[in-house]
Amino acid sequence: MTAQDSATPLVPIAVDADGRRPALPRGTALAALGVLSFSLTFPSTAWGLESFGPWSMVSLRLLIAALIAGVFLGRGRVPFPDRSHWGGFAVVILGVMIGFPVLTTLALGTATTSHAAVVVGLLPLTTAAFAALRTRRRPSRAFWAAALAGAAVVVVFTVEQSGGALSRADLYLFAALVLCAAGYTEGGRLSGLMPGWHVVGWALLLCAPLALVGAVLGLTLEPWHLSGHGVVGLLWVASASTFLGLYLWYRGMAAIGVAKASQLQLAQPLLTLVWSVLLLGEHLTPAAPIAAVGVLVCIVVTQRARS
Repeated sequence: MTAQDSATPLVPIAVDADGRRPALPRGTALAALGVLSFSLTFPSTAWGLESFGPWSMVSLRLLIAALIAGVFLGRGRVPFPDRSHWGGFAVVILGVMIGFPVLTTLALGTATTSHAAVVVGLLPLTTAAFAALRTRRRPSRAFWAAALAGAAVVVVFTVEQSGGALSRADLYLFAALVLCAAGYTEGGRLSGLMPGWHVVGWALLLCAPLALVGAVLGLTLEPWHLSGHGVVGLLWVASASTFLGLYLWYRGMAAIGVAKASQLQLAQPLLTLVWSVLLLGEHLTPAAPIAAVGVLVCIVVTQRARS
């Protein structure tokens, strides 16, 4: 992993034109936009499942995203990745492009979006752990303390919201958590060696043949009917969550480090719960604002903690 991709000290803070007010570091802003895009993934997937079966949904999501990636790669005349990077791409494909979408979509067949958000609450801590093992570097104690506290806040809140009962959906979600954390770590590493959109684009394009076969089989074997919600949900997870969101996310990780960028995802479950209320009509308890404040405090601490 390059020095740029490791858990580095704070990125130098930019200033506005008057030279006085600090602006949000660019890497942090990019990673935050990626998180915002990801926060709509579960509600959009729930919408998509109104029209498509789970295997059709995942396959069409990957296929559409791969077509978008192919256009960008072709117009940019981006060369095929070097053989030395194939192992990293395999981890990204297995974890981020296939494992996480398949397992979370299967989970959402029986679980609510608020229940599924528990996996996102644990994802930052798991990603930081994978990054530490991959780079053999250890974030500071303050970093880990804030990360654990933030994860605890999110887990307690989301489990309380969902009733805390383990089910087959939970097994899908925890498996998705592990695979996605590994994929995020390798994607962040590769984004330190090449532009982030190259990583996302090639990973998606390499999935295209499998996605095409899956889409044909899914649409043949599963019932489907088009609706406004279903089409919008599919298009969002394909274009925004899968392509644009990952592009922003990997660029952010390359700029500020995998471990620190991953802590921004502590806000993702709470954002998902907000979208669940607005888009799906689910209900939040009064505990939501308290949890939101706790999470934001932990994010500030992890972003300021030196490695």
